[in-house]
Amino acid sequence: MQAPIDLDTQDIAQLACAYESRSPQEVLQWALERFGTRLALCTSFQVAGMVILDMAWRIDPTVRVFTIDTGRLPQETYELLDRVREQYHIEVEVYFPEAIQIESIVRQHGVNLFYQDIDLRMLCCHTRKVLPLRRVLEGLDAWVTGLRRDQTSTRAQTQKIEVDHEHSGLIKINPLANWTETQIWDYVRTYDVPTHPFYSQGYTSIGCAPCTRPTTDGEDSRAGRWWWENGAMKECGMHCSIESGNFEREYSASFNQNGEGI
Repeated sequence: MQAPIDLDTQDIAQLACAYESRSPQEVLQWALERFGTRLALCTSFQVAGMVILDMAWRIDPTVRVFTIDTGRLPQETYELLDRVREQYHIEVEVYFPEAIQIESIVRQHGVNLFYQDIDLRMLCCHTRKVLPLRRVLEGLDAWVTGLRRDQTSTRAQTQKIEVDHEHSGLIKINPLANWTETQIWDYVRTYDVPTHPFYSQGYTSIGCAPCTRPTTDGEDSRAGRWWWENGAMKECGMHCSIESGNFEREYSASFNQNGEGI
């Protein structure tokens, strides 16, 4: 799949510059009008994704929303999904990994293969998250994410509007790219946005149940993801492809020659 024919890389770069100082709502308004039903919002029901969902719904109550159910999510995430359906009266498109692929990796490496080493953890993420995502994106021209520049070094260059080279040149919309954690939670309180109960238990990033823990004071917001991995990037591959080599390049950029975090 290619990006819409009337939007090339230069056009997207110009749009990114034009919307850099615009509000998230203005970015979403443009995207919803430009792509219509060929755009969908991706959420894992973390707080940034919930803020974007609320913003988009206020602009267009029929906005397409999808999520990836890895099969290892906490029960509380499913409960929040049901609450979103009820409160916003929207259909949330739920996509699952292929059962035969899950069976294959479990038979070969065990149910909790992700604890063994980074390569197997990435294999699990790839099977449960990346491949289902690809199936969704095949039918879209653009997708919306909750990526922010202040989350990790690998996301520091995120643009509000960009070409997604990891997914065949789709347009990737990141309305909250320049927002801070404080702005996110201010919006939640202002608009009474439903949030995951794990945040009140010390979690700052929420994923699969066995791969997520609360963080402590002074830790990076994503330190609770795959916490047993020493010196590994806190990415699953959905936004940084393994096959393209970008994951490895981002990893190298995040660490100096002595293997110490920059």
